[in-house]
Amino acid sequence: MKRRTFDALLASVGLVVAALLLVAGGLLTWGHSFVTNEVRTQLAAQQIFFPAKGSAALAPTTIGPYLNQYAGQQMLTGQQAEAYADHFIAVHLEKIGGGKTYAQLSAAAQADPNNTVLAGQVETTFKGETLRGLLLNAYAFGKIATIAGIAAIISFIGAFIMLLLAGLGFWHLRRTPRDTELLPGLGEHTRDVAAVG
Repeated sequence: MKRRTFDALLASVGLVVAALLLVAGGLLTWGHSFVTNEVRTQLAAQQIFFPAKGSAALAPTTIGPYLNQYAGQQMLTGQQAEAYADHFIAVHLEKIGGGKTYAQLSAAAQADPNNTVLAGQVETTFKGETLRGLLLNAYAFGKIATIAGIAAIISFIGAFIMLLLAGLGFWHLRRTPRDTELLPGLGEHTRDVAAVG
């Protein structure tokens, strides 16, 4: 095979790969932007604010260290939603239910249907766990957006590298004489083997 043919093939494949990486990077950028905006819009509509800095709500060691950085802010990101769900709602639900899960409280309430205190705990725990689950979904989608953003950057870097390599391939192609073989001694060796055989 001629060296120029080989260079042309490799450089052309490099251009195709670069184009695919650019398309992937564009789609990943769009996905990152769409999911980030959607999470922000949905969370903003809920009007959830973190307790103010220095407030008694942030005093417990199970809450403060995780939420102090967001004190007084409106919840707008998946990261904030995760912190609020796991270190505010979950802590309060544990106190309300005495460390029992919704399923455990519900089973106890079914066994004791006249216990209004237990019925109230079940209702509050159900609502709290529902909100917590919704916030953790926002967190998950926020993470997906972050991963898409990182993947977009990697795709664009890969496309740049492939364009550079393809350019070098075409440059080398123009500098290579037309009659240069890819593996110069291979053709003679093949003829020698055929002659011996």
